Amino acid sequence: MRFAIATLGCKVNQYDSAMIESRLAARGLKRCEFDEAADVYIVNTCTVTDKADAESLRLARRARRLNPRARVVMTGCLAQANPAALSRANEVDAVVGLARPDDLERAVMGQAVERVAVSNLRKVRGEIELSGVATEGQTRAFVKLQEGCDQFCSFCIIPVSRGTSRSVEPRRVIEALDELHARGFKEVILSGVHLGGYGRDLDPPVELSELLEMLAERSPLGRIRISSLDPEELTDRIIAIIKSSDRLCPHLHLPLQAGQDRVLAAMRRRYDTAFYRERLERVLEAMPDAAVGTDIIVGFPGESVEQFKASIRFVESLPLAYMHVFPYAVRAGTTAAKMPDRVNPAEIKHRAAAMRAVGERKRTAFMERFVGQRLKVLLEEWKQDGGLCGYSRNYVRVSTRSPADLTNQEVEVEASFVQGAQVVGEIVSVQGQTAARAEAG
Repeated sequence: MRFAIATLGCKVNQYDSAMIESRLAARGLKRCEFDEAADVYIVNTCTVTDKADAESLRLARRARRLNPRARVVMTGCLAQANPAALSRANEVDAVVGLARPDDLERAVMGQAVERVAVSNLRKVRGEIELSGVATEGQTRAFVKLQEGCDQFCSFCIIPVSRGTSRSVEPRRVIEALDELHARGFKEVILSGVHLGGYGRDLDPPVELSELLEMLAERSPLGRIRISSLDPEELTDRIIAIIKSSDRLCPHLHLPLQAGQDRVLAAMRRRYDTAFYRERLERVLEAMPDAAVGTDIIVGFPGESVEQFKASIRFVESLPLAYMHVFPYAVRAGTTAAKMPDRVNPAEIKHRAAAMRAVGERKRTAFMERFVGQRLKVLLEEWKQDGGLCGYSRNYVRVSTRSPADLTNQEVEVEASFVQGAQVVGEIVSVQGQTAARAEAG
């Protein structure tokens, strides 16, 4: 039996899709591409915007056209948050919510299962499947150690679609990292829907800082990266642990979302701009070469021209390494979807372009700081012409060259110049060897 899977949305969805693929492969199913003829098509849906909902249904229709006799199974965030919208579609055979992997397998295999199998994850604690998932070639893996969210920001449907916050016990996290090291991975990214909420639901409760201390102390992996933390959850203790560890990478992603206090309040964020600046400066005081990135939403309902100008001035004043800019898009079921004074789509597009231009200047300025310096780079991709690329510990993308395939090795690269979104440099050592010795070997 052949199956195909299409994944919409974030890296958490990519993680979930990889877990689905692993389970089905263990049952003897063969994966094929989504544009090929398959016996079963799975759509791992996203519901971050109304547009994402429409894309999920479009993929279901496409699957039915590819093979009218195939089963079409919908899962993911939209299946969890609004199963009725999917079950009404004639193209859909089954809708399986999150945290129901056994039901998903049965639906794929054509075994008896409800057409709509969805639990209320705000009331029922769904288990987290824990395994290392490679999404960046063969060098980096993701480990999801937290699921769900209890924050209820006004623009976000995640607390409904992903359910209440729940965590993986430290013992299981450590075992997963040990397994990844044994499989040859050099870097792991600790991920979660709301990573700062990690451990509050465990008995006894565990703080994220406690888990990081355990990993810094005994994990065999040399590069552990934290995916994203809300500013109010980045404690001085976490900063100190990252600073003192040679295993934890000096890289943090701190979503800002808006650079104006009234807009932040309307978003139901739990900090103001002054607090955000203090946290960012505290990180860089402890680790001057650390990369700190952020997320920004532009065109939030009620964001005036003056508020946007204040936001862009604030962002320009911050020592950020990079930015992800998102034009506001309506998400039915959220508080923000009911807010008045929506910003014109053309104006949102203009604001996004202006904010992205700031982000590009920030990225370039950050990379230029390291020209003439040596960066420890985990190489991820090698081409036949000798081209190699990878990321430094502080998340600078680096391009270099070598006649030998050095994929999945950490090398020292002396940065020569900035080219687009990457630094270009020359390898000077390979895991303690000189570059000449490594090439000779």
